[in-house]
Amino acid sequence: MRRAFDEKARTIGVTRPQWQVLSLLAMNEGINQGGLAEMLEVEPITLGRMVDRLQDAQLVERRADPADRRAWRLYLTDKAHGLLEQMRPMAMETMDSAQDGLSADQREALMAAMRQMRANLTRKAI
Repeated sequence: MRRAFDEKARTIGVTRPQWQVLSLLAMNEGINQGGLAEMLEVEPITLGRMVDRLQDAQLVERRADPADRRAWRLYLTDKAHGLLEQMRPMAMETMDSAQDGLSADQREALMAAMRQMRANLTRKAI
């Protein structure tokens, strides 16, 4: 599934990790880098490098946090919003292909199992 999505994303010049950052940021605009790193389950320094590249590509904008001079708030640019509009159908197509042949009940059970597995691993990491 990752490989299939990577191939599609590559056609518009974005990597899967960059897509993850952009899509989460779209749902959480104005989040600080630390909060986004936590959501992505990556180290803040790792996310910082990714945001640097996205900023260089004019996809993400850092704005100073008025409540904390040391922190940055992250926002998508208009260019990023356009890119996400192109990528959403690619993501849906990849998911549909991966779930082809599964009933609605099987799809729901699969998603519930994956959420539980993620919760299990997140709890153990703490």
